[in-house]
Amino acid sequence: MSLGIAIPILPARDLKQTREFYELLSFCATGWWPDAFGGYAILVRDDLTMHFFSYPELSPDDNYGQCYWRVVDPDQLYSELSRADLSAWPNARVVPIEDKPWGTREFAMLDPSSNLIRIGRRKAR
Repeated sequence: MSLGIAIPILPARDLKQTREFYELLSFCATGWWPDAFGGYAILVRDDLTMHFFSYPELSPDDNYGQCYWRVVDPDQLYSELSRADLSAWPNARVVPIEDKPWGTREFAMLDPSSNLIRIGRRKAR
């Protein structure tokens, strides 16, 4: 029996910038309330769903928000994301993919608010 899914709710210094960033990565806004509910956004790509709340006072250097995306093919997604032009967001970056000692193949990404997104899958045994 499946219990369901977990969906991260992460801070965003600027919801508009956050939306633009994730749309560059092929996410779509399925919920957009920049001026309601304190500022909130829902962004979706396939089975990945991300929720963001507005937090304009957030210091990207002090942000510890993070989540993990377990994906089917991290190498393909790494290839796609590493080709994206992230220059419009100084805090955003993609960290190289590698095999981790705990048995996963993964990489990491920082979004414009410096939320850490780890992306990977378990390595085949």
